[in-house]
Amino acid sequence: MDILKKIQDHREDQKKLKWEGTFADYLDLLKERPYLAQSAHSRVYNMIKHKGVTEREDGVKTYSFFSDALYGLDEALERLVEEYFHPAARRLDVKKRILLLMGPVSGGKSTLVALLKRGLEEYTLTDEGAVYAIKGCPMHEDPLHLIPPHLRSDFEEQYGVKIEGSLSPLNTMRLEKEYDGRIEDVMVERIFFSEDKRTGIGTFSPSDPKSQDIADLTGSIDFSTIAEYGSESDPRAYRFDGELNKANRGIMEFQEMLKCDEKFLWHLLSLTQEGNFKAGRFALISADELIVAHTNESEYRSFIANKKNEALHSRMIVMPVPYNLRLSEEERIYEKMIKESDIKDVHIAPHTLRVAAMFTVLSRLKESNRGSISLLKKMYLYDGQNVEGYSDADVLEMKKEYADEGMSGIDPRYVINRISSTIIKKEMTSINALDVLRSLKDGLDSHASISKDDKERYLNFISIARKEYDEIAKKEVQKAFVYSYEESARTLMENYLDNVEAYCNKAKLHDPLTGDEMHPDEKLMRSIEEQIGISENAKKAFREEILIRISAYARKGKKFNYQSHERLREAIQKKLFADLKDVVKITTSSKTPDEQQLKKINEVVATLIDEYGYNSTSANELLRYVGSLLNR
Repeated sequence: MDILKKIQDHREDQKKLKWEGTFADYLDLLKERPYLAQSAHSRVYNMIKHKGVTEREDGVKTYSFFSDALYGLDEALERLVEEYFHPAARRLDVKKRILLLMGPVSGGKSTLVALLKRGLEEYTLTDEGAVYAIKGCPMHEDPLHLIPPHLRSDFEEQYGVKIEGSLSPLNTMRLEKEYDGRIEDVMVERIFFSEDKRTGIGTFSPSDPKSQDIADLTGSIDFSTIAEYGSESDPRAYRFDGELNKANRGIMEFQEMLKCDEKFLWHLLSLTQEGNFKAGRFALISADELIVAHTNESEYRSFIANKKNEALHSRMIVMPVPYNLRLSEEERIYEKMIKESDIKDVHIAPHTLRVAAMFTVLSRLKESNRGSISLLKKMYLYDGQNVEGYSDADVLEMKKEYADEGMSGIDPRYVINRISSTIIKKEMTSINALDVLRSLKDGLDSHASISKDDKERYLNFISIARKEYDEIAKKEVQKAFVYSYEESARTLMENYLDNVEAYCNKAKLHDPLTGDEMHPDEKLMRSIEEQIGISENAKKAFREEILIRISAYARKGKKFNYQSHERLREAIQKKLFADLKDVVKITTSSKTPDEQQLKKINEVVATLIDEYGYNSTSANELLRYVGSLLNR
């Protein structure tokens, strides 16, 4: 569809959503849809819930609202939603607190707030998130503030809606002068939140305390109208255009809040606790808004160390937003950042981002008090992978060891900066894991905030990631060679299964050539099982498990094949690769391969390209590297 047509359709859709009527008309709407009177906190909570909630196997809730933009923060987000947004939506005392997101740089705090703001903009376009305000009010005031205080208990009994807040000075005057006190005639309109249009979303960023004015928050006197209205205390002579005014009914973001001058923070004491703030020569002005701020850990520690900040600190709910600690999610972060950049057309060889993610996640983990577990095993356990000897209960215990795990380490921007630097400097069209690890290592020298001790730790993590990549690379080539010998793999598997069946049933096999009876080939079975660490004591249980799986497939009318048991498939591949290792070494390291070797190399390169996502350059680089590893 033509873009101009889409713009026109969008404009028409927006027109259809508009609504205008009297306060009496609005009450009719409210009778049918009581949720229209929800508070700002309730609106945010319902917006998140509206997108869908699922539960992971370990019981952690995940919210679709965040899933496309924030990775690996499921526990932190569940805590945020269930410990702040949910009780605040139910009008519990948590509602009277500033939400302070505290975490390391590039950890997702700004992204989280941006998601909430964009989400509210979209949510107010829906029926469930519709917002109505007194028409012409610069603060988009709740129409229910028109109900006199002495009638509010009657109203709650009739409509089931609790009213909080008082009518603003401007609308109090308008009610008398424009509507002659007839509340039912006051015009109400549907509004749509927009940060660009400063409707329902406010953003305050600290600047030079000497030049920044409190008017940025609370509005200011309009001197051009004083002659007309005769007094600075006339609300018509005041511009209610501060960020606190404009954020009413929605969300107010304080960027780097703890860097703000004290005079800007004082207004928050009354706003959070009482739901109002002081502006100009007027009575307190009611405001219903979610105040969210973000800061890093060092600034937060300095803030709470200052006794003068105790009053404000007691009105905060601090939510830690740590770095992601899940390997697969860290990989997704890099994929997203690359997709949004100009380097998205560069070929990145498979496992490159995973190896980089290993380095960053290792840098964020803390040594477990359980001496037997390495950081590498801990990383895999946190990622939901099976590590022999450890259960889900062990993972939960490890997560409880440190409250601040993930609050330090290497940030994602550093990795993307090093990848970008590698590509730009060398004008590469294809990069692999070794290129990135080399670049990460080189970058440590120019990273000003890294101490000598940290640098040594990080170099060790790069070395660990390199060793993991060596194993991944060998397995990748192993799979590609085995793929070329697919028929051999199937034959070996069938042979193994025949022997397992005879062993478990205490039966004998028949030699296909001579017809003689034979005992199961123990040597063959063990040569395969040993590839995946099956001990002599565990072999019987493993073989019986295989037989049970075959029977289960047969009952369902399915054939047990090469892909049916992951560990057995791995064992077959390793056994075949062990038998082929000499062929691989010769084929990949020969400077002048013969015709047969060249054919095999081409077959493997084609497999790596067609089946595993490599391009010609990265496939050949992988083969050369694995050849060098095998020849060491």
